[in-house]
Amino acid sequence: MSWRKLGVLLLVLIFAATMVVGCGGSQDNDSQAPDQAQQEEFKVGFIYIGAPGDAGWTFAHDEGRKYLEEQIPGITTVTLENVSEGADAERYMEQLVQEGCNVVVANSFGYGDPMMEVAKRYPDVTFLHCSGLNTADNLSTYFGRIYQARYLSGMVAGAMTQANKIGYAAAYPIPEVIRGINAFTLGVQAVVLGQLPPEKAVP
Repeated sequence: MSWRKLGVLLLVLIFAATMVVGCGGSQDNDSQAPDQAQQEEFKVGFIYIGAPGDAGWTFAHDEGRKYLEEQIPGITTVTLENVSEGADAERYMEQLVQEGCNVVVANSFGYGDPMMEVAKRYPDVTFLHCSGLNTADNLSTYFGRIYQARYLSGMVAGAMTQANKIGYAAAYPIPEVIRGINAFTLGVQAVVLGQLPPEKAVP
């Protein structure tokens, strides 16, 4: 997924969050001047597993963040880089909430459990988790349709193989990775169906 597509995805998700926040609130705020309400800052915090300088995964997210700032007037973003998964992540998510973030975005699968815990404590904050499993009223997951590219790469591998033996190096057995393996396998089968031995998953 290109950084611009990621930016558009984040744009849609966060714009939806701004609508929820904008439509919410108590009657105590009705007396607030319209101009003042419109000028209130909407803040989005990003937690990165790496640094934008990696020219890869985190870089793409950060380019999406910049695109988001360009497209929505009045929005500001803050980033926390090289945040390890686990207890540290929960602490940093808490920090972003305390700094006034209306939305918190985390870009690694391992942030899922910490984000769920923080989301429970702050029901008025929206949380977005990349490649995740957990969802709640204020916690959503997002991911691009990378399995489509995996399918095409499987077709290429199927067309190129001469020995009818094809391997696939994967990371962890999480939904994102399993989707990729399945899509790749289906792509191979589309080209050489019946020529390959049964698939064997190697941990």
